[in-house]
Amino acid sequence: MEKPKFKTVQEVVAAGEGLPERYLHEPTGEGESQPLNGSVPEMDIPAIDLSLLFSSSEDGREELKKLHSALSTWGVVQVMNHGITEAFLDKIYKLTKQFFALPTEEKHKCSRETGNIQGYGNDMILSDNQVLDWIDRLFLTTYPEDKRQLQFWPQVPVGFSETLHEYTMKQRVVIEKFFKAMARSLELEENCFLKMYGENAIMNSRFNFFPPCPRPDKVIGIKPHADGSAITLLLPDKDVEGLQFLKDGKWYKAPIVPDTILINLGDQMEIMSNGIYKSPVHRVVTNREKERISVATFCVPGPDKEIQPADGLVSEARPRLYKTITKYAELHYKYYQQDSQAKILSTFPVIFSYGASPSPSPEVLMEQVKTQLAQAYAEEFIETVRVKCFDKCITKPGSSLSV
Repeated sequence: MEKPKFKTVQEVVAAGEGLPERYLHEPTGEGESQPLNGSVPEMDIPAIDLSLLFSSSEDGREELKKLHSALSTWGVVQVMNHGITEAFLDKIYKLTKQFFALPTEEKHKCSRETGNIQGYGNDMILSDNQVLDWIDRLFLTTYPEDKRQLQFWPQVPVGFSETLHEYTMKQRVVIEKFFKAMARSLELEENCFLKMYGENAIMNSRFNFFPPCPRPDKVIGIKPHADGSAITLLLPDKDVEGLQFLKDGKWYKAPIVPDTILINLGDQMEIMSNGIYKSPVHRVVTNREKERISVATFCVPGPDKEIQPADGLVSEARPRLYKTITKYAELHYKYYQQDSQAKILSTFPVIFSYGASPSPSPEVLMEQVKTQLAQAYAEEFIETVRVKCFDKCITKPGSSLSV
């Protein structure tokens, strides 16, 4: 059950009452040997030309190879020539900044209601010891259109809703092309992943605002996590760094590349690719002096869709790694709110690894998660389950994690 709401970060800053303890982050898990506010190397990911991925030319084949390499190592790429103009993306950035600059009472007209993820404010607080992220956000379901809760869509700034609708339609074109390109890069029929994703797949857009933070060494913008989506499209801040990805136990900062959309894979794409493509753990760190914005769109398969490894990616040489699942995103979100580093696929392979019993409902899965956590010898178990790389836990069909 959701706990009482906390002030937004902007309200905390405006009150001038100091930093609440609820925001203080205690280092745990992979990559924590690097200080939150320490210098980290830049990740080496390519900028993929989306317009080339369907070309039969040598350049097109090379671009597909680059895509395959990036998604199988990092799970993230920068996409250029995506068909959305720089002027339109600048409009999205501008409207985002204008919304978060509104008076508090105006923003609260879009406030999230208890038990509802959509709207303005902060994320749900589900436990008394939940560490809060240094972020205010506006979360809106944008597709299918009949799933929109328009009471949470801002009327100010003028044009926000109309622009968001247009952006959603433009993103749908990019999403379809990207799914087809991923299938081509794995030598599959190009509609293979789109069929699993579904025509009524859900798009959730999240507008993020990170105010300057007095303790970037102790406070985190967004806790480490892997996305529960199939893919996530991100417009990172054009000037201020903050997004970081975990690889081989070390954090790397995402580069800022003008006029590109950053696309990272979620857990459901890792399942569909039978583990060939990775769902990366990532986080956002805070900045002492500068505010930061970003806009993420989470692309989630339709709730009626069964997600499983594509048949063409399962063989004797590469056995099936994951069971068939449904409504994965529901479980992921519930767990993410309570844990400091959510990567459900690797954290609980006993539930998701192939060879286990048929998948129960998200509610039953959540109870299984809670039971395993409660039964574990806390520090030893948590250190084990936080290992991000699923191949350390799942090496063959039927393997599982004992507690």
